[in-house]
Amino acid sequence: MKFSFWPKPTHTFDETQYLAQKIEHTGWDGLWLADHFMPNAEDTSAPWPEALTTLSALAAVIPRIRLGTLVVGNTYRHPAVLAKMAATIDHISGGRMVLGLGAGWQENEHAKYGIEFFNVPGRLARLEEACQVIKCLFQNESSHFEGDFYRLAGAPLEPKPVQNTLPLLIGGGGEKVTLRITAQYADEWNVWGTVNTLEHKMRVLDEHCERLGRDPRTLKRTAVALVYLTNDTAFAEKMRNNTQATIAGSVSVLQDTVAAYEALGVDELIVPNFNFREEAEDVMDQLISEVFAPFKT
Repeated sequence: MKFSFWPKPTHTFDETQYLAQKIEHTGWDGLWLADHFMPNAEDTSAPWPEALTTLSALAAVIPRIRLGTLVVGNTYRHPAVLAKMAATIDHISGGRMVLGLGAGWQENEHAKYGIEFFNVPGRLARLEEACQVIKCLFQNESSHFEGDFYRLAGAPLEPKPVQNTLPLLIGGGGEKVTLRITAQYADEWNVWGTVNTLEHKMRVLDEHCERLGRDPRTLKRTAVALVYLTNDTAFAEKMRNNTQATIAGSVSVLQDTVAAYEALGVDELIVPNFNFREEAEDVMDQLISEVFAPFKT
């Protein structure tokens, strides 16, 4: 398994760069950034750096780990522009970029920036076309596409990504449409989830793959959950009852949970530091050196 880190989106660039250097040196496998512009709250005054420009800067100074978006809101950028940005970051990083893409959901960003906010079917339909546009541009010397929302007319994308296949990751768990889009177009998939959530969603995802004639084993699966490393069993139980996907417990309890993810076929566990407090760096070190070490590949 791979183990990656997701820093708070409100960190300054210096803080994010420091954490990226730390995880690079301590054996983590990747760093992911959310693509949002402001908090999803009434008070939107918190500082919130833009994800793709931040990844570009990190790509130039962090030499080993994978770098990805978790995930880009499709409504914020034309997919051809996004493909160009991802390919450029892939070159800066020497072939370590993962383009995570989702339908977009945060309504206040659309309202405040005057970006049209479509209904759920409309956003999902645009997400599917965006996947086609991006794949087309990555794979072809000259791309033509005529969709309901996007059009390409002999469009180039040069230089191509360094990677033969720059991974397209789809984020989301909608079982009827999102997982079908994932099965049809994605190289990787991500969802917030406990072991029970992942077990169910992965079964649905596999069914979509089978209906589309795709080998499910060709689709990498990643999961996100808040992690609490604690020997306080009552606190751990309370945290596991969060509405947000959460795993909690001692080193041995967390290892049992990671083993269950691994048995399901989860390839990568992504750990946010949204809930970390004063001893955040100690927790990061203990997670990678003790909890995750037996599972690392």
